Amino acid sequence: MASSVWKGYLSFGLLSIPIRLFTAARGERISLNQLHEVCHTRIKMPLFCPTCDRKVERSEIVKGYEYEKDQYVLFSDEDLDKIEPDSARAMEILEFVKVDEIDPLYYDASYYLTPEDEGKKAYSLLLKAMEDSGYAAIAKVTMHQREHIVVIRAREQGMTLHTMFYQSEIREVAEFTHQDKVEPKEQEKKLAMQLIESLAATFEPEKYRDEYTESMRSLIAAKQKGQEVTATSHPVRAPVIDLMDALRKSINAKPAASASKKPPVRSISSGSSASQATQSSRKSSKKAVG
Repeated sequence: MASSVWKGYLSFGLLSIPIRLFTAARGERISLNQLHEVCHTRIKMPLFCPTCDRKVERSEIVKGYEYEKDQYVLFSDEDLDKIEPDSARAMEILEFVKVDEIDPLYYDASYYLTPEDEGKKAYSLLLKAMEDSGYAAIAKVTMHQREHIVVIRAREQGMTLHTMFYQSEIREVAEFTHQDKVEPKEQEKKLAMQLIESLAATFEPEKYRDEYTESMRSLIAAKQKGQEVTATSHPVRAPVIDLMDALRKSINAKPAASASKKPPVRSISSGSSASQATQSSRKSSKKAVG
């Protein structure tokens, strides 16, 4: 059973709906550990105080804010509890907006918003009203020691909540915001539209895969078996000189089925590599895959 990351109330006018939040998505990646090259032991990062010249226990750790070099304001858990806003226990809907008015640049993390048993009727009422009206709710919630501005959306199976960046957190990059506008030729626009239409498809997220992670898994499996791995080949790309010619060739070319191609890493068995790996593992005090 999944564990919730926040529990409280969703406040809507005079209605208070008891709810829980569950993480809706989590990035997947293969983590590589740092090992000592000599003995293949994993390197540890102990909690160490250079002033006392000793390791410290977690029970000895306090929180502090550095306001000047090596000068800190200290905080206890009780201090932090005193400044908790109301949004730490209840998220109040501030307003309703149209979803298409929200720039996706503001979206951060996604959560499933589910009701407790006693709040299912009110939850269903709000969900239906949001579905019929086409509005999403803007609210605030405090979790993970931060007050978030969030958007709550009605979905087919229930509500989802998305934390958003504040306006002050959106970075302005001069190279992006001050670009010179170049007006393309009419024929170039027509060919570009043809190219888009030739690649148009219904969005099916299951078609796409993380090929780098798949290649990492293939590499790990090959190394475990003492096999060598050949590098994948990459196409040579050059800046477009003739835009019209590049567009025509793109339209005429058969689109590559990137979603169905095999992982680029291929392993080739190597007896000498395997025997060396076996001898190395016998000599080492720690078993490591290399």
